[in-house]
Amino acid sequence: MIVLGDTIAEYNVAEILASPNSLLGVKKVDDPRSFGVAETDEEGYILKLVEKPAIPKSNMALVGVYKIKETHLLFGCIEKIIATNLKTYDEFNLTDALECMIQQGAKFYSFKVDNWFDCGKKETLIESNATLLKKFGSNISSQHHFENTIIIPPVNIAEGCQIANSVIGPNVTIGENTNINYGIIKDSIIGSYSNLFEIVLNNSLIGSDAEVKGVSRNLNIGDNTAIDLGGSSKL
Repeated sequence: MIVLGDTIAEYNVAEILASPNSLLGVKKVDDPRSFGVAETDEEGYILKLVEKPAIPKSNMALVGVYKIKETHLLFGCIEKIIATNLKTYDEFNLTDALECMIQQGAKFYSFKVDNWFDCGKKETLIESNATLLKKFGSNISSQHHFENTIIIPPVNIAEGCQIANSVIGPNVTIGENTNINYGIIKDSIIGSYSNLFEIVLNNSLIGSDAEVKGVSRNLNIGDNTAIDLGGSSKL
């Protein structure tokens, strides 16, 4: 099994593992040009794979879930595309290795996932977070301290968080041991061990071990970052 780290998909895992076939997860999308694309026949057998085609011949996108039986062939194809410097958009792609396998006789069947959350970009990550929170509901650790704070569900707040004088939610996920004081946060993801003070955030992504003070905007801030909008900034 290969599952890409920026993909969340819903499917029957036991059924996929029990299948005697090599399988690739797919989902119909409106614009497949940003994805690996599978061309299939009526029975779901995969005829061809193309990475980010300019003119797609199919709207079935690869979701990043692969079950591969012919592992020797896979590794051989990976070695081949590297040895021949076969790149798509200046990158070595798993899609090209899988297409190499097909050309050498490997058979892949497609399976459709029930839901697919592509978390490779800030916008889709925040949207996926909101969808999953609405689906599974709030999860707030019992090991927390909220002072003079309003929580608007759904939210996911890990253990060890200290939150005071704030409004949190809806659609907010906060990692463990994060401190927030005088904040209004909605539709955002905050990492672990971060410190946020005097902030208003919407549709924002804050990494772990970050410190942010005095801001009212949309942010996309990585790990280990300190920003004081009231004074100087340090990255």
